[in-house]
Amino acid sequence: MTNLADESVTTRSAELDVDLAVVGFGKGGKTLAATMARHGSRVAMIEQSDRMYGGTCINIGCVPTKALVHDAENGSADVPGPDRYRRAAERTDALTTLLRGKNFAMLDTLDTVTVITGTAAFADPHTLVVTAGDDTLRVTARTIVVNTGADPELPPVPGLRESERVVTSTQLLARTERPDELVVLGGGYVAVEFASMHAAFGARVTLLARGPRILRAEDDDVVATATEILTDAGVTIRTGATVTGVADEDGVAVVSYTDQAGGPQTVRGDTVLAALGRRPHTAGLGLDAAGIRTDARGAVVVDEHLRTTQPHVYAVGDVNGGPQYTYVSLDDHRIVLDHLTGEGHRTTTDRRAVASALFMTPPLARVGLTEAEARASGRPLLVARRRVADMATVPRARIVHDPRGVMKAVVDAETDQILGVTMLSHDAHETINTVALAMRHGVTAGELRDEIYTHPSMTEALNDLFANLRPVEDPVDDGAPGRSHGPAGTE
Repeated sequence: MTNLADESVTTRSAELDVDLAVVGFGKGGKTLAATMARHGSRVAMIEQSDRMYGGTCINIGCVPTKALVHDAENGSADVPGPDRYRRAAERTDALTTLLRGKNFAMLDTLDTVTVITGTAAFADPHTLVVTAGDDTLRVTARTIVVNTGADPELPPVPGLRESERVVTSTQLLARTERPDELVVLGGGYVAVEFASMHAAFGARVTLLARGPRILRAEDDDVVATATEILTDAGVTIRTGATVTGVADEDGVAVVSYTDQAGGPQTVRGDTVLAALGRRPHTAGLGLDAAGIRTDARGAVVVDEHLRTTQPHVYAVGDVNGGPQYTYVSLDDHRIVLDHLTGEGHRTTTDRRAVASALFMTPPLARVGLTEAEARASGRPLLVARRRVADMATVPRARIVHDPRGVMKAVVDAETDQILGVTMLSHDAHETINTVALAMRHGVTAGELRDEIYTHPSMTEALNDLFANLRPVEDPVDDGAPGRSHGPAGTE
């Protein structure tokens, strides 16, 4: 049973009783559904759109954006930007279509799983009413998992919702035509990633960030390097920009904003991307009818076991207000699975050293604390800051023609514990996983410094980085080797 409007559904029964009902086809929910089905549970997977089988990541998030970033970085310079973008968009659509089908089949081929396409709302704590057109199905479940994700947020800026040229990231990904002049509203991960990618395809990009700088969670020196890289790639960055209105005129959108000094300014673009955050998708779920509480932003309130105010109802992924990462949603499923089939010991408090990655070019990745956060802890610190171009023992970056960027490490001076590492460099999204694994298992800075890594690789930058730690009281490293914390290799 795959579509509520199918004759097989409406004639067989208007009610379905299962052990587990999952609302939303995201990473945590679909993995839990498949695992519980293999354990013999009767499972209903409810997804409101057949274009979202598999969840946000493969359809409108990680996979399509990273596919476009890859093609932006590796496309032929002999092909005009609009044509390169069209080809990349078509390839990306084929990829997401393939993965969507595989995700659907992953559940639909399991004998005890029923995939239902329709919109679900709670009627009571154990009952979901699923509708599709004129058809209705009541699903009763002993356990329910809410996995509905998050939606792009549009703040109440005059003209923002009314403009025909304002798009969300989801809407921009659905287009095969590249914007010629793109105005990006926002200074976070989504804003920077789309700005970098579209500039690489040849669009003229202006990024308006409300704060004094982009990427406000990162250290000043890292942001300065990222800003330089983006600017060199053709992105015009205007910080301290408060958007006051959007108006369509003469085939373009005119974005009005005030600059850092409070003066009125405008910028024009044929497309305006509103990358101003995402809000948990809970509207229309009827959570009140089930006695399930939400917070001020609409996120489902959960405890450390991901239980809602109804102990048999769980919320996993972006909808529970936690970090909006696919891999965190995957770990959410492990917590719920342990609670349903194991000893129930796993909780969100077990998570340590969860890395993040921003896919600008080159990518920015971090795990643990920034230098500013570590300084605020008051503990004695050792800090290393190394420009990639100055790391003579790491030729991989030059081999791939991208020695841009910077790496930082923050270490507890007394225990040699790694507190945080930031990498803005080629393959940072891969290399950071080695650091995260080390941090989770108590590997010290000295041990990473003296490890044996393949050559030439970006991972061997850890030899250089941790060999250049110095007390935090010293001036910030300008790229010179600085005071050594141990042996460094030579090329």
